[in-house]
Amino acid sequence: MAERDGKQKIKWTTTIIISSSLKSYEVAAALENQSHKVRYSDSVENGSIIFSLSGVAFLLMDARECFMSAEETFLVKIEKFINIHQNSFLVLSAALHGPEEWNLMFRIQQRFLGSNLRILPVHNTVNAINLMCTIAKITSKSYIDSICYRMITTKAYIIERSPVWKTLQKTKLNSDTFNPN
Repeated sequence: MAERDGKQKIKWTTTIIISSSLKSYEVAAALENQSHKVRYSDSVENGSIIFSLSGVAFLLMDARECFMSAEETFLVKIEKFINIHQNSFLVLSAALHGPEEWNLMFRIQQRFLGSNLRILPVHNTVNAINLMCTIAKITSKSYIDSICYRMITTKAYIIERSPVWKTLQKTKLNSDTFNPN
């Protein structure tokens, strides 16, 4: 375990439900290698990865496959996915995000404007896993509680050390000494 600022870094692990269609893919093996509890399911949408404790779901799609299939086919798949999952992300993979890929993302965004879908363009498996795990980690209950505590502590520290706050306190003290009451 790595140490930073005298604190021990705790390895984050969670339960992940992965579509059985991804069982032989590099992304599934990489998530298993990170010591996550991986479960495979035939009942989830093909290509989906669900971090159940964080409440986030990711639909993996390759840009080349989108270009080769009819547009309505993958749009129906995306629509079904976002209707099931409240906090959904489309992970669109391409080695290079050129004009065609950006145009594809634009068409998807236009189609699902106002929905709960967010698009994450990625270049490779490592990039995809890092993004998915980061999003799942920061949306998990334990990390949200920890972040809220740290924000409250930081806010109190800033206020306590603020020169503006000290000036206001001195002004209040000075006005209290001239107060005839």
